[in-house]
Amino acid sequence: MAIVRQDGADALSLVTLAAKAGVSRPVAYDHFSTRAGLLLALFQRLEAQYVQALHEALATAPPELDATADIMSKAYFNCLANLGPEAPAISAALKGSEEMASQQRAMIDEYVGIMCQALKPFTGLDSKGLRLACIGLLGAAEAIAREQQEGRTKQAAAIAAFSSLIAKSVGK
Repeated sequence: MAIVRQDGADALSLVTLAAKAGVSRPVAYDHFSTRAGLLLALFQRLEAQYVQALHEALATAPPELDATADIMSKAYFNCLANLGPEAPAISAALKGSEEMASQQRAMIDEYVGIMCQALKPFTGLDSKGLRLACIGLLGAAEAIAREQQEGRTKQAAAIAAFSSLIAKSVGK
């Protein structure tokens, strides 16, 4: 992660990793096999941090839609802020990779499942409708995140917008 932070994702290779870690090249290759494997491992680590933060935040949610929406939105955007520019750089470096496409699909499915479980008590939507609403909300969150990352909006505004979208999309 330090290599990506300091020099960008393009500078990360198994050779540079081995050199910076002070291990032999075979150790790096035995552990990750390929550069894509290394990048995917980093991406999975970032994803696991986000899912853990979301679960922890939802565990404190009062049984109200607006409060749950606020917690979900804050967890999403706080996680992006905490991850820094490394996450988009790693994701971009893996674009076009079948492994990454599979991982992103699994991540979306996991996140949508978490959203559905958290929002189910507050909606009149059936399971399929709620799932589709959550998929749409996740797409909206990604678009809002791009706006924030490009400096077009502040984090507080992004959080408020996503929270409002959640509540309005699934509320009874």
